[in-house]
Amino acid sequence: MGARKKISAEKRKEALKTMYFAKLQNVPTSPRKMRLVADMIRGMEVNRALGVLKFSSKEASARVEKLLRSAIANWEQKNERKAEDGELFVTKIFVDGGATLKRMRPAPQGRGYRIRKRSNHVTLFVDSKNTNDKN
Repeated sequence: MGARKKISAEKRKEALKTMYFAKLQNVPTSPRKMRLVADMIRGMEVNRALGVLKFSSKEASARVEKLLRSAIANWEQKNERKAEDGELFVTKIFVDGGATLKRMRPAPQGRGYRIRKRSNHVTLFVDSKNTNDKN
């Protein structure tokens, strides 16, 4: 069983070398609010997505914009060239729930109301269109 896990871990590492992504962890906003922003840019060309994020009024869009710029830089670093206009697309973006901080707020008659301060993890994948056609 141990050898089987090691092989799959090696395959996963090899697969990650051909993927271009960026992660943002422990963002102090609720996953639900972040998913609204993620849904706006899913499948978009990256320059268009950057424009949408820049002019969005949502607080989470600034964080996703920075993450998208990081993913583009990762693609450029691995391919050793600059990305051309219309070449890169947001292939996948997903938001997972992170740690939840539990806090108490004073309530009437000596009680306490529970407050859940949620956080999330965002993972964003970019790739060129011609790579998507093969899949």
